[in-house]
Amino acid sequence: MDQTEAAQRWLGIDPGLAIIGWAILDGQPDLSAQLVDYGIIETSKHLSTPQRLVEIEQDIHALLEEFSPQAIAMEMPFFSRQIKAAGGVMQALGVINLVIYREKSIQPVFLHQSSWKCHLGNGKANKAEVAAMVQNFFGLEDLPIDDSVDAIAIALAGLNGVRNDIG
Repeated sequence: MDQTEAAQRWLGIDPGLAIIGWAILDGQPDLSAQLVDYGIIETSKHLSTPQRLVEIEQDIHALLEEFSPQAIAMEMPFFSRQIKAAGGVMQALGVINLVIYREKSIQPVFLHQSSWKCHLGNGKANKAEVAAMVQNFFGLEDLPIDDSVDAIAIALAGLNGVRNDIG
């Protein structure tokens, strides 16, 4: 994209069943990025998985309605030993992907954690280090250290053209 093209709105998502981080960025690749908004979606562990998935569906729908992203980047989770958590996260990922396609006809860009973290400069950064890099990049005074920080970095990587051969 060259400087004469319009900025594009990206939604970054760090998926989960209990907590989903999200962030909205406007910008052009490698030129500028403006952090529009960010936050988390939380579901109660006291709800059944289907109830949590319905809540996720409704909240993602509301985000798409409010911000109308043109592109979406989402982390593709990697599971090594926490197999119990994998099922719920993958179900949530499926619901998020379904809502995005149904509502916006967008096929998200799926990014490995190491890819979007490398884009910030450290493929093995912990959440506090990611927060510091995001805070510095956007000139933010305060930034919570939660899943929204990862979503900001995921959106930035997507905006700047980071891609994996998955999907």
